[in-house]
Amino acid sequence: MPGSTPMAVVEADDALWQEYQDLTLRSYGHRVEDVARLRAHADARVAVRDRRVIGGGLALAIPQFFGGRPVPGACLAGGCIAPEARGSRLWSTLLDERLRPLKEQGAVLATAWTASTGYGHRMGWAAPSQVYSWTVPTEELRGITGGCGFDILHGADNQDRARQQTLAGDWNGPWQRPSWWPTWQQAEHPGMTHYRFALPGQAPDGLLAIAFDRDRDGGRRLTVHDFWAATGEAATAMLGFLGRHHSRIPSVMFQRTALPPVPLLHHHLRRAGAATATSWHPWMLRILDPAEAVRRRGWPEDLDLTLALTLRADDESPSAPLLLRITSGVGDLTPHARKRHELALTDRQFAHWYAGGYRVPAAALLDGVRGEPRSVAQLVRATADREPWMPEYF
Repeated sequence: MPGSTPMAVVEADDALWQEYQDLTLRSYGHRVEDVARLRAHADARVAVRDRRVIGGGLALAIPQFFGGRPVPGACLAGGCIAPEARGSRLWSTLLDERLRPLKEQGAVLATAWTASTGYGHRMGWAAPSQVYSWTVPTEELRGITGGCGFDILHGADNQDRARQQTLAGDWNGPWQRPSWWPTWQQAEHPGMTHYRFALPGQAPDGLLAIAFDRDRDGGRRLTVHDFWAATGEAATAMLGFLGRHHSRIPSVMFQRTALPPVPLLHHHLRRAGAATATSWHPWMLRILDPAEAVRRRGWPEDLDLTLALTLRADDESPSAPLLLRITSGVGDLTPHARKRHELALTDRQFAHWYAGGYRVPAAALLDGVRGEPRSVAQLVRATADREPWMPEYF
């Protein structure tokens, strides 16, 4: 009977990983170059049955910013299951085994890009934000005024990378980019060019990474991969700079991770509807250790909060009562003797809240968070100071 032999998940040696690379081609329908590029930086695991590789993937130990502080995380990349082995609930086992070594190294949360959002939701993963790429005629950006005092400098250096990390802390989700990030991205996007925007004598307030490629019709376009702006003036200068390419490049495409989730682009367009959006599958977040994730995260300094709550998986009984306390920028989540709880959340809802995905109490209530509206409002305020954004695609 197919699928009756137990599956084993093991660390991949070179031979097993080559077999897995062949599997990704059969599974995705195209070669996944990152499977080879990222292996040196990742924990590589494969699922083996009857001495054949039937699945696998990478797990990267990379902190992510939440509340302004880097939280130890496990970023999953390049995962797949062989087409003939799908549908037998192997994916959850494979995910657990891929995460296990990174949990042992201290990861308290996990992040992945996946099209299987429904399956992820049932396993306690949340999709904190919608993801779009935006395409706009270059003419629409031509002549944008403002930000004229910025010097535009070609190239990037260590100071710029440090500045990017500072700006990343203003959002929930960005990587604390590792030292190998620039080399990996240059291999991923050959010809990518960096610019920085700075007022005379000051550190850069804007960082831009672009490349040129072809659209679906074969025409040339400019693709924006990184768009980091500390101020509205810097963002305006960067958009105006992109418009200077109008004579040769008919369109600008902001890739799915490029723009923060705010109407930055639309506020500068002359014509309503000039930009077109393409929806992508989202990044998903799972909290592996709720208590430690709360302790490691940053919190608003002016917040003084105490709430009793319970957590539960969608198909399991709730946890024992827990007490969430946040004061002076420090949070903790501990067992609590009080039997009465003010809030009840699933693992998925907890992850969504942790990332700042609930911008208003109504959003949490509509998503099924249970509790008095006043308590829900207090909970939402704790993470609403920063919006969720994942600028890295992996």
